[in-house]
Amino acid sequence: MAEPILPGPAAALAALLGVPLPEDGVLPLLWHWVYLLDRPAQADLGPDGHPVREGTPPGRRMWAGGRVRTTGELRWGEEATRHSEVLATREKQGRSGPLTFVTVAHRIHQAGRLVVDEEQDLVYRASGGETYPAGGPEVPPEPGEWALDVTPTLLFRFSALTYNAHRIHYDRDYCRDVEGYPGLLTHGPLQALAMAEAARARGAAGPLAFEYRLVAPLFDFQGLIASARPDAGAMTTAVRDRSGRRTATGSLRPG
Repeated sequence: MAEPILPGPAAALAALLGVPLPEDGVLPLLWHWVYLLDRPAQADLGPDGHPVREGTPPGRRMWAGGRVRTTGELRWGEEATRHSEVLATREKQGRSGPLTFVTVAHRIHQAGRLVVDEEQDLVYRASGGETYPAGGPEVPPEPGEWALDVTPTLLFRFSALTYNAHRIHYDRDYCRDVEGYPGLLTHGPLQALAMAEAARARGAAGPLAFEYRLVAPLFDFQGLIASARPDAGAMTTAVRDRSGRRTATGSLRPG
């Protein structure tokens, strides 16, 4: 897959997150997620909005985490290419039933060199049987934490920007009546981007290696508060909801 890296998607993401657009044309960590997107035909989508492909494991699909290493600068104004492949598929038994983990690799090249080396971990699981904790007392953001106002509009716009048709992010009736969720799901990639932006606000730049995990579901009515704290030459990142419940963790270090 190849396409020119234009400034439009980056400007749209900056406006969505309320963060500065890079003046030098170099995309910050994880901003490649609004480029080089799969765009399946409408006829190829399943009832949940995900593409139906041969060999796709059955069950509910969730983003579990990943690893991203930037080895160069991805800039707008030049063409880039992305090569993707499935690295591994493994079965596990979870507390609520069987799980299928799929690891997918994406490598992005620009100007003849590798600039992004990424692995994404996806998990497929059966629906039903989950319980979700009620929110506790609100814990206000501390100095250095980065709060994002999660609304149905924001989730819909992020889905559109990343060409993600998964209905759990914008169709509340589907979430409640089919998936059994109490609200719209906040995207895993959006939580990872929030952690990366919290780190960028603290000066993280240059070649970076970022590893992150989604540890609990985050719903639209729970808010999103990200943090990045220095830790022995690296940064420890996290996302929590307004009551302090942690939903994502990460570790960022120089690449």
